[in-house]
Amino acid sequence: MRLQIDKEQKEIKSHGSYEFPLRITHKKLSDYETGSFPLHWHQEIELTLILEGSMTYQINEKVYHLKEGEGLFCNSYAMHSGSRSAASDCHYLSVTFHPRIIYGYSSSLMQNKYVIPIVEDRNLASICFQEKEEWMQKVLENMHQMFALHESGEEDKEIRIVAFILQIWASVYRNVEHSGQNGGRDRDTERIRQIVEYIQENFQENISLETLADQVHLCKSETCRMFKRYMNETIFSYLLRYRIEQSLEYLKSNTHNMTEISGLVGFESPGYYSGVFKKVMGMTPMEYRKRAKNYPNLS
Repeated sequence: MRLQIDKEQKEIKSHGSYEFPLRITHKKLSDYETGSFPLHWHQEIELTLILEGSMTYQINEKVYHLKEGEGLFCNSYAMHSGSRSAASDCHYLSVTFHPRIIYGYSSSLMQNKYVIPIVEDRNLASICFQEKEEWMQKVLENMHQMFALHESGEEDKEIRIVAFILQIWASVYRNVEHSGQNGGRDRDTERIRQIVEYIQENFQENISLETLADQVHLCKSETCRMFKRYMNETIFSYLLRYRIEQSLEYLKSNTHNMTEISGLVGFESPGYYSGVFKKVMGMTPMEYRKRAKNYPNLS
């Protein structure tokens, strides 16, 4: 499985429908080809609950190491990504919903009083739910109940799921400080988006640090520091990993040899490509191609 995102890192996939803008899914990180989902954003709120294992989850510049039983609130438009924090797999519940499921229609009291102060507060990109606080315990219980209800197939499940969403939102509103004002981090978040967008549009080319710094109008050293602070990896490691991810479809199609593939995704030589591929994927490109051929549903 690969996350479908556009050139601005917005996720393309629909989260529910216009009639019911909410989606509940049980996922595991091994569903993704690289064992992780890449940096992306969407207008919808996302609630995550770790069911088994652990996950390193990044929202904007903040990194969480989530354990079984812990949860996370990811605000609208926040950049986020997730990866394994241990060798074992991670099973998790994802509840993604558009804020209008709470406020109903534009300019309503619910939107102006209860939704806008939270979704427009860029200092409130995320909240980690742990059992150490009573109100957070209740949020985690509500998420478990939502998933059980979703799986039950009961006739009135939609209205009961919305009731749980409202309970969670009320808990956040009561217990978390929010200003409804844009924070100072917005500019840096936009700079990260510009860098990532440039890399994703030009990964086949020889991308220099100077070129990336020019994109965001910063010096090279500040560009590196900012990227590392937000992404928890260097620009160079992100570029290499993205090139490897883009090579997977070529390997599965079996229409190009290793020299051609390495050139198509921006590597100087097939040997260098193979070495980076093994470091990122835990196997050689040929081993991946063989696995994809023998087990197409697992690739």
